[in-house]
Amino acid sequence: MGPHGLASILHALVTITIFTDCENKMITSNNMLLQIIRKRAAGFTLLELLVVMAIIGLLAGYVAPRYFAQIGKSEVKAARAQMDSLEKALDQYRLDTGHYPSQEQGLAALIKRPSNEPRWDGPYLKKDVPLDPWGRPYGYKIPSEKGDYDLVSLGKDGAPGGTGEAADIQNN
Repeated sequence: MGPHGLASILHALVTITIFTDCENKMITSNNMLLQIIRKRAAGFTLLELLVVMAIIGLLAGYVAPRYFAQIGKSEVKAARAQMDSLEKALDQYRLDTGHYPSQEQGLAALIKRPSNEPRWDGPYLKKDVPLDPWGRPYGYKIPSEKGDYDLVSLGKDGAPGGTGEAADIQNN
């Protein structure tokens, strides 16, 4: 095969026939073909974008509720863990002084020596008394109806009672 035969094969490969959707006209110009290819490669069609948006919306609708439910559960677990830490500090306070802090002294007695406690050997917490995961102080009640004392977090809603994440969390 000579150079003319190879040139005609290359010319045949480069000259591609395309039918447009609108007018069904034959395009044989190499420049027009390159313009069409560049135009198509430059972006996405509206339909392609809508399909991608629909898929993202479906995934978000499926994943988001599960994710936010886990956040609520973790806040409840964090409140229980903090209450457990406070219970241990209160028990250590009782071992040192012979009694739990009074209602008036409250949980602050775990950090700062009450004026009338000569056997206080604290502080019993490394940091200040923590707030519950929703940013409110824990309730402390002594004497308790169920045990030695009550520790209470009012849950997400901050009101007594409730269900789910809004339910009160108690030590007893």
